Amino acid sequence: MVVTLLVRLTVGGVFIFSGFVKAVDPWGTYYKVSEYLLAMGLTEMVSLSLFTAMALPVLEMMLGVLLAVGAYRRTAPWLMLVFMLVMTPVTLWLAITNAVPDCGCFGDVLHLSNWATFGKNLLLLAGVIYLIMFNRQLPSIYGPAVQWVVAALVFVYVMLLAINSYFGQPLIDFRPYKVGTRLTSAAASAASVDADDYVFVYEKNGEQREFTIDDAPDEGEGWTFVDRRLVKKHEAAADSVPAHSIAIRDNGLDVSDAVLDAGGDQLLFLFPDLPEVSVPQTFLLNNLTDFARERGAAVYGLTSATEQQMDEWEDIAMSSYPLYTADDTEIKMLARGNPAVVYVQKGIIRWKRTLTSLEPSKLRKPDQTLLSLNDDDDDNYVMNTFYFLMVSLALLLVVNRTHVLVLSAWRQWRKAK
Repeated sequence: MVVTLLVRLTVGGVFIFSGFVKAVDPWGTYYKVSEYLLAMGLTEMVSLSLFTAMALPVLEMMLGVLLAVGAYRRTAPWLMLVFMLVMTPVTLWLAITNAVPDCGCFGDVLHLSNWATFGKNLLLLAGVIYLIMFNRQLPSIYGPAVQWVVAALVFVYVMLLAINSYFGQPLIDFRPYKVGTRLTSAAASAASVDADDYVFVYEKNGEQREFTIDDAPDEGEGWTFVDRRLVKKHEAAADSVPAHSIAIRDNGLDVSDAVLDAGGDQLLFLFPDLPEVSVPQTFLLNNLTDFARERGAAVYGLTSATEQQMDEWEDIAMSSYPLYTADDTEIKMLARGNPAVVYVQKGIIRWKRTLTSLEPSKLRKPDQTLLSLNDDDDDNYVMNTFYFLMVSLALLLVVNRTHVLVLSAWRQWRKAK
């Protein structure tokens, strides 16, 4: 009984965790599914990537919760078995071919090697087979009449997370470019490490002292080199702001320093899939450009598109801001959406969101600032939806099991008489 309970909670917990991290970042799941399909040569099925990105977290979380609470004790393990019989061979193929370096099973929260992922799936498969045989030994928390309600509540919860994240940004950001991060050029980041961050340890007459590269002593003076160590001075700066770099190019020339001027404000438009940006979106982008420039901010576009695609798009968009290129992965990591908008204030990322989540009417308000364009962002959304699920499940349990407790108390009272 105890072993079965532990296996049930462990397998269910892994499914819940895997589904949750996908639900809070459906764009990341969408990119990963597309990568899988392209690696398999299934280009005609890439159009199903978005549906899959939404369906996977729903399926995983529903199965995980149902298993954990004991609902559908026979059906849930069998559905998990079907799921694992599909995913385990896929991860074996990944481990052998390394066609996709990271499986994306746990989003950007936890990165496993492909062989580790395959091993994890084998353990889950063993756990599911065990539960098929022994799961019915343990009772369910909920009665059969309301188990479908549990599944419905979890479905609503996951969809609330996924839809909000899809039209905005990941509700929990596990990527390097978090809000509050200093955005630097790749060249500046490398220079800060190479030029400033090493100290050298020398010893003389039993005394050890540290020197910089400029004042390192001559060994002829009796000093003997002992060690060198890295001191990340840029991380120990007065503002203690974490930094992450990005490389921005114009016709192959690195213009990162010119774009990421820490003394000013920038509005960055990100286009991971430039040909898919619609004409109505270009109108909003142009209005947003005027809005930003009136408030003293520079505006730039970043894309990984080809030069021909960029030329065609600029003719259609009639944009007045420069369009530069950046690595496709960095663009997708910086912000989700096509297009996405990132506001950088004095080198610090202040907010980022998809273009579709911006309210166009705000651009017509003279007292509106670039910072206040993000005022409608709800920082408590994740916890509020979590409370909704927990309270709903608790109320369902009370309604479902109260009569059982009352009848049990009644029988005990009758026996006592």
